[in-house]
Amino acid sequence: MKNDNIQIQEQLQQQKLGQTFSQQQLLQSSLIELPVTQLVDRINTEMNDNPALESESTYDDDNIGVDEPDYGADAPEGVDDFETANEREERQSALDEALSGIGRDDEDLPVYQSGSSYNEEREEIVYGEATSFYDQLKEQVGEMELTDKERDIMDYLIGSLDDDGLLRKDLSIVSDELAIYHNIDVSVQEIEHVLIRLQAFDPAGIGGRSLQECLLLQIERKEPSKLRDLMERVIEHYFEAFTRKHWDKIQADLQLNDTQAEALFRELRKLNPRPGASLGETVGRSMQQITPDFIVDTQDDGTITFTLNNGEVPELKVSQSFVDSMKEYQQNKDNLSKQTKEALLYIKKKVDAAQGFIEAIKVRRHTLSVTMRAIIQLQRQFFLDGDEASLRPMILKDVAEMAGLDISTISRVSNSKYAQTRWGTFPLRHFFSDGYVTESGEELSTRQIKAALRDLVEAEDKRKPLSDDQLKDRLAEEGFPIARRTVAKYREQLGIPIARLRK
Repeated sequence: MKNDNIQIQEQLQQQKLGQTFSQQQLLQSSLIELPVTQLVDRINTEMNDNPALESESTYDDDNIGVDEPDYGADAPEGVDDFETANEREERQSALDEALSGIGRDDEDLPVYQSGSSYNEEREEIVYGEATSFYDQLKEQVGEMELTDKERDIMDYLIGSLDDDGLLRKDLSIVSDELAIYHNIDVSVQEIEHVLIRLQAFDPAGIGGRSLQECLLLQIERKEPSKLRDLMERVIEHYFEAFTRKHWDKIQADLQLNDTQAEALFRELRKLNPRPGASLGETVGRSMQQITPDFIVDTQDDGTITFTLNNGEVPELKVSQSFVDSMKEYQQNKDNLSKQTKEALLYIKKKVDAAQGFIEAIKVRRHTLSVTMRAIIQLQRQFFLDGDEASLRPMILKDVAEMAGLDISTISRVSNSKYAQTRWGTFPLRHFFSDGYVTESGEELSTRQIKAALRDLVEAEDKRKPLSDDQLKDRLAEEGFPIARRTVAKYREQLGIPIARLRK
C-alpha cells in the first residue's frame, strides 16, 4: 500500500511538470502564428498587464521619441520630450500600483488569457463577407457612367491586369488586341482615358503601368501634407535609391533629421507594391494594408539575403525596478514580514512571466528565420527570376525537414505572413504547391501547370474559346501532360468558366 502511494505521488508530480512546460509552448506557438502587426499589439498588451516587462528604450534618455506616436515631418518641438516623460511616470506609477495591490485576490490581478481580442479580430476577418477581387472591380465599373465602348475597354483592361494588379501591356498592344479579338477600333488616347478612370478604383495603385506609377497612385490618395510631398519626391526622383533601400542617401539629399526620416520611411514602407495580390481569390470584409514579415533581397550577382521586419516591435527587458526589489528582498529574506513575503511572491511571479515572454519572442525570431531560410533554399530559382514557373513543388513537410521543425510549426509560420521580394510582396503560402506526377514519373508543380493554363486562356481567341480537351492538348505541347479532368479541376480552382461562358 505504501508503494502504491509513492507511485501516485510520482505520477502527479510528472503531470504537473508537463503542464508547466505546455503553457510556455502554448505562448510560443501563439506568438509564432502572429504577423508582425498583431505581434506589436500583443506585446503592448503584455507590457500593460505586466509592469515587470518593458521595452529597452523606456528609460533611455538618448532615445527620447524613438517609440513615440508619429507626428510626421512637421512634429512640433517639445512634443516627443513631453510624451516620453509622461510615459516614464506612467510606468513608475504602474509599478507602484502593482506593489500596493498585494493582498488582493488573484482574480483581480491582470492575467494573460491567450488573447481574446485577437481571437475576436481573427474571427471577424475569417467570417467577413467574401467576394472575389475581380467582382469588386466589376462592381465599381457598374457605379460609373460609361459609354458602351468605354465599358468594353474597361472590361478588357481589368482582364489584362497581372496578378499583382499592374497593367504591364503597352497600350498600343491593347489597342491591337481590341481590334483583332473584339472588332473594337480604339486609339491609344481613348484607352489611356479609360485607364485613368480605372486607376481611381480601390485598392489604390490598381492599374499602374509600373511599380513606380503604382506607388505614386497610392500616395496621391493621401491627404495633402508635407509628408505626402516628401513621399512623392522620393518615388519620383529617388526611385532607384528607394528600391535599393539606400535610406541614408535619400535622407541626406532631402536634408531630413532622424525623426523626419524615420516618419517618412515608415510611411513609404506601408505602400503596397501588389495591390492586386488577391486577384482571382476571395478576400475578407475589406482589403487591408499588407505589412511584410520578411524582407528578401536578391542581388544582381545571385546573392539572396533576408531580414525579419520587426516594424514597431520593441526590444524587451525585465524592469530594473523589479530586479532590484527582488535582490533587496532576498538579501533580507531571514527578516521578512508576511506582507513583504507576499510582495516578493508577486514580484517573482511577474518577473518569471516577463522572462518567459521574452524567451518566447526569441523562439519566434529563430523559428521564423530558419523557416524563411529553408523556403529560400527550396525556391531559390523563383527568388532569382521572379517567374512563377520557377516555383518547384513544395509542401509543409519539405520545409519542416530542412528547417528541423514540426510540420505544425511551419504551418503556423506560413499563415497570415508575407514576404517582400524583388518581384513583389507574396503571402508565404504562395511558395507552396503540391506536385503532379505524370505517367512517366516526372513531378511537376501544380502552380506551374495553373500558370500555363491561365496563359492559354488569356491568349485564346475569345470568339472561339478553347475546350478542356483542347486545353489538355495545348498543355501537353508545352510539357504538361495532364488528364482532361485535371484540366477541369485546375480551371475551376482558378475561377475560369467553361468555354461557352468565356465568349
